[in-house]
Amino acid sequence: MTGQMQLTALTTLPMVKPEDDLAVLIAASAHQEGFTFSDGDIVCVAQKIVSKAEGRQVSLEGIKPSDQAIALAQETDKDPRLVQLVLDESTEVMRKKPGVLIVRHRLGFAGIDQSNIEHGSEHDNALLLPVDPDRSAETMRQALLKLTGKRLGVIITDSHNRPWRLGTVGTAIGSAGISVLEDHRGGHDLFGRELKVTLINRADAIAGAATLLMGETIEKIPVVLVHGFKPDPVGDNAAMINRPLADDMFR
Repeated sequence: MTGQMQLTALTTLPMVKPEDDLAVLIAASAHQEGFTFSDGDIVCVAQKIVSKAEGRQVSLEGIKPSDQAIALAQETDKDPRLVQLVLDESTEVMRKKPGVLIVRHRLGFAGIDQSNIEHGSEHDNALLLPVDPDRSAETMRQALLKLTGKRLGVIITDSHNRPWRLGTVGTAIGSAGISVLEDHRGGHDLFGRELKVTLINRADAIAGAATLLMGETIEKIPVVLVHGFKPDPVGDNAAMINRPLADDMFR
């Protein structure tokens, strides 16, 4: 990484539809806005447009809630059909109270959303996460390599809440072409003290910065380009970020 990092929000991307080629749209938008890709640049893409392009928007009309979903919906004041989708995408219910349902998603984090998507005139819709965000990121990275000739990284971002902090922050749910964790364990600090647990989460840090430009409401900026990182010879994936269940002290 250099001493400078530049973030550029793409503002000309069209509304994404199912089966759209995101790499083509991103490359065209970057060209239109005068951005020249360099090796090592990182393309941060909001989960919503990835899910839309992959056809992950579903109507609640055809969802038949189970007895468990109905009971949870009553406890949390939520639509039982939406609760059923949450259960279908999750592995464990962690916490519940009126207005709140916290689950462990099958990918290891939060999941279903109803904001910034189109809803039918009579029926609500919901947007599921990509089936495999790391695979989505790698597919996009390969496509952008063909389109631009540059070795880019790709991060699929989403907004998460944290147990002890107010407000949402951007995090990486999919990644390709970058090292997501920078391991300093075994190294030493300025005073020679050995570092025991220091892991720098580069992917979440970059995603958080990009999300500041993307916004969370009506900004319509789902792609941010990051310049100033060295190319990674071998990238990791975002699945590595999830803490192993055996080490989870908050269950």
